[in-house]
Amino acid sequence: MATRPKRAAAAHRDGPPRQAALCYWLFKSEPESFSWTQQKSKGRKGEPWEGVRNFQARKNMRSMQLGDRGFFYHSGQGKDIVGIVEVCARAHPDASDASGVWECVDVRALADMPKPVALAQVKANPKLAKMALVTSSRLSVQPVREQEWREICAMGGLDPERLTDAGSARR
Repeated sequence: MATRPKRAAAAHRDGPPRQAALCYWLFKSEPESFSWTQQKSKGRKGEPWEGVRNFQARKNMRSMQLGDRGFFYHSGQGKDIVGIVEVCARAHPDASDASGVWECVDVRALADMPKPVALAQVKANPKLAKMALVTSSRLSVQPVREQEWREICAMGGLDPERLTDAGSARR
């Protein structure tokens, strides 16, 4: 697994974004259950990424900070990276879990991927051979290395430097 950048001291989950480097993630969702269109409809408030029942995925969410970016990936039908999300609330108890064991983060939509990036394209790109989506494809919340982030954004026709905190890509 990739070494994650060192973080600044953790802020309260609803506090201001940190000054440390961004980390990148991939969030999987079956479009029949929760689609990119539904994510976008939640607006600036975002939506809790509930229902994850995997210890490694929970660990990944616990390490997320406000402002981290992620790919929104349609699993099941489609198997495409279709959008960019931002972590807007740090890990907190998952309201869909009565046991109290599971946690989630909240994410909000930032931008559509202009050209969705298919899993087959990711697997065919030698620069992405070590990406978790290729090596640990069943994990629902995965880390993404910065060079992987940039490569997939380029494949999808998106300049990650043009993403604004206001939630859209500048033209």
